[in-house]
Amino acid sequence: MKLMTFTAPTPAQALKAAQKECGEDALVVSTKQIRKKSLAQPALYEVVVAIEDVPQKKPVKKGSQKRSVTKRTDDRIMENPEEVLVNISEAARQISEIANVEKPETQQKAKFEIEEETVSEPVSKQEMEELKAIKSELFKLADKVKLIQNMVWEEKKPLSHTIPPEFAEIYRIAKTSGMDGIHLDEIMRLTLEHMPLQMRTSSQTVRRYFRTLLRKMVPVRLEQDLVPPQKKIMMLVGPTGVGKTTTLAKLAARYAYLMEKKYKVGIITLDTYRIGAVEQLMQYAKMMRIGIEAVVDPPEFITALQTLQHMDIILIDTVGSSQYDKEKIDKLQQFLASNNDVGIDVNLVMGAPTKLEDLRAIYRNFAPLGIDTLIFTKLDETRGFGNIFSLVYETEKPVSYLSVGQEVPDDLMCADSDYLVECLMVGQAKKGRQ
Repeated sequence: MKLMTFTAPTPAQALKAAQKECGEDALVVSTKQIRKKSLAQPALYEVVVAIEDVPQKKPVKKGSQKRSVTKRTDDRIMENPEEVLVNISEAARQISEIANVEKPETQQKAKFEIEEETVSEPVSKQEMEELKAIKSELFKLADKVKLIQNMVWEEKKPLSHTIPPEFAEIYRIAKTSGMDGIHLDEIMRLTLEHMPLQMRTSSQTVRRYFRTLLRKMVPVRLEQDLVPPQKKIMMLVGPTGVGKTTTLAKLAARYAYLMEKKYKVGIITLDTYRIGAVEQLMQYAKMMRIGIEAVVDPPEFITALQTLQHMDIILIDTVGSSQYDKEKIDKLQQFLASNNDVGIDVNLVMGAPTKLEDLRAIYRNFAPLGIDTLIFTKLDETRGFGNIFSLVYETEKPVSYLSVGQEVPDDLMCADSDYLVECLMVGQAKKGRQ
């Protein structure tokens, strides 16, 4: 075993020099002050570390079962056989703990085995500040390591910029959420161009800046009170199985009972293809004591609107159809065309678990109806929300409502960009926000 000595004005500096020269596996033999601080010169501390020598093998005699190894033991260790050798990493940890005290009388001493000639002296203010600085640097280093561990940049990046490791974690989260890579790279580009350099010191500041950009990607339509004689007619359209009927029932209960101002609500259903759907909606209307009209063709639709003209809000349920079923979509367009004089707000309802490519196809094929807002359902059935951000970013259509479960009317909330950003970052939609 070989001994090496390092000196510096403070124990921390001497230990740092030893760690740099000998590595993490070196053992601290002793730490002592060899010169006190004076007006003319600073204090001087000595750290002695021990490192292993590579053992040298001697030829083994034929027939012998033993191996002779040359071992060189330092005289200093022989003089102190009971001296404890401390791992240099452990010593660094103990030094950092000195800075984690509130009062001088409760300061913790580093657990080094000090030789008898070591002169004990209280930690000076300067030394304390240096230890605090070391601790701060260690925290920053740990944050950097975490970010670097999350680096998943692809080899061929469309960005021409060099992306710093501070953005690796946020990139991974957004990438796995289902967001289009082109949109994500655009956000990265804007972030790198406009984010101040001092904000890149930690993942927390990067997250805050990134959240701000994500919020701007999702426009929302705020719910507004109606002023008489103002009325509102909402038609819900969309593919099969996304929960249009359930969403309509939630909206009816919300407008009729849950809002501060109670509205008179009427329902029209165009979904006469499925008997079960009509019965379900009839049952909801009966429970909420809301008028309902079933319609088969455009002339009946006009009559139904006239029958419910005294209502503040009219909700229209439509038959679910594949985005590729052009015949059914054309039929819905006929209903809308028969009432050009009546302003009907068309809401496209889509399921949050749907892949981005399918969301694009749904929007593209229902677009001839004149989509005004988007409603996303089944947020509780997915862990990826990037597809919502990408679709809204491309279509520039605002989101009006979000459905987070099957319960009527509880699991419906007004669209909130902060909530959607939280869903994306956490990977889960939480209930309870209205």
